[in-house]
Amino acid sequence: MKKTITNVFLFTTLLIVMCATVHAAENSSTTLAALTDVQKYNRAIHIMAMLLLGFGFLMVFVKNYGRSALTATYLLVSVSIPLYFLKENFYGMGSSEGLIDKLILAEFAAASLLICAGAVLGRLKMIQYMILGILFVPFYSLNEWIVLNGGLGLISGKVVDTGGSIVIHAFGAIFGLAVAVSMTTQKEYETPIECDETSDRYSLLGSMVLWVFWPSFCAALVAPADVPRTAVNVILALCGSTIATYFASTKLRGKISAADIANATLAGGVAIGSTCDIAVPGTAFVIGILAGLVSTFGFAIIQSRLTDLTKKVDSCGVLHLHGLPGILGGVAALFVVSGISFGSQLAGISITIVVAAIAGLVTGNIIQLFGTRSVPYRDDEEFEGEICEQDEELTAITASAAVAEPGI
Repeated sequence: MKKTITNVFLFTTLLIVMCATVHAAENSSTTLAALTDVQKYNRAIHIMAMLLLGFGFLMVFVKNYGRSALTATYLLVSVSIPLYFLKENFYGMGSSEGLIDKLILAEFAAASLLICAGAVLGRLKMIQYMILGILFVPFYSLNEWIVLNGGLGLISGKVVDTGGSIVIHAFGAIFGLAVAVSMTTQKEYETPIECDETSDRYSLLGSMVLWVFWPSFCAALVAPADVPRTAVNVILALCGSTIATYFASTKLRGKISAADIANATLAGGVAIGSTCDIAVPGTAFVIGILAGLVSTFGFAIIQSRLTDLTKKVDSCGVLHLHGLPGILGGVAALFVVSGISFGSQLAGISITIVVAAIAGLVTGNIIQLFGTRSVPYRDDEEFEGEICEQDEELTAITASAAVAEPGI
């Protein structure tokens, strides 16, 4: 009897342990998936900080356009994210990702849109920024579908672009440049883009916010095991571009330019995007250095000459921060990733350039139908209150005194 009771007890204990083990395994799986989503949520919030604080303050460098730049940033983000979610139901471009993944992909679209808007910053009415967003997102989604998901069968192999050097940065920049080409007026070309010490400080603050959260941007959707490598690579690439920017800016301009420091220092984050989860740290640092040099040379030498040659204005210099470094990052993958399909990678870059250019030209011509600003680069056309002319006069007097007495 005692032996029977003992056997029953042991059997019951064993059954309980087995059930507990199965339950624990099920919970472990559920917990792991939930934990992964929470980690992605944290990175999604980091990206949102980049979109609103980083991009917003980076574009405050235009002295009398700060309120408009920040408001436009709010509107562009608010239009693009829900519109990207809507595209899930159209054209067979929907994805099977989880909800938080779709939010991150929508934020990527918003980032590309903000890059695009930088090319025409200060020259659109608020309603036109919103129209730009409505037209941009479908074209962005189309290119994303073709390049990354094999849409239309135009690309047979895989395009390496984890952090969006090609489909986010290069696409947004080229799209914005095409809009600028079709919209820039003679008056806008002749009107200088003014900045001062205060606007430069805010722009540098925005750049620092982008710098800090860029690892989360690139690592947002990578496998958990690859997050550490991705973060290290992105930080090293940013360090490389920052160091290169300082030396290049000093060499090319004679003194440090706030515009170079606020922009070209980020070029490493743009260029490492394609291979952020694959490259080794040393290679990431080199890519960052090359991107910083290319970007600084663009801002210091190419931008003014290209503007005078074409009579078109790239307000934020998106060609030099996002366009050229983005293409550099896509090409770098050819030398970093083993077994990569050269044809597919080059096709992805080429298709992105073509789609962005054509879509940007079409979009620019449509936006033109809604009129133009009477005076570019100023808040007071659409915002309550006026720019303090007394402050402007004081700034002019101070600038004159500084020219008269270089030692000040």
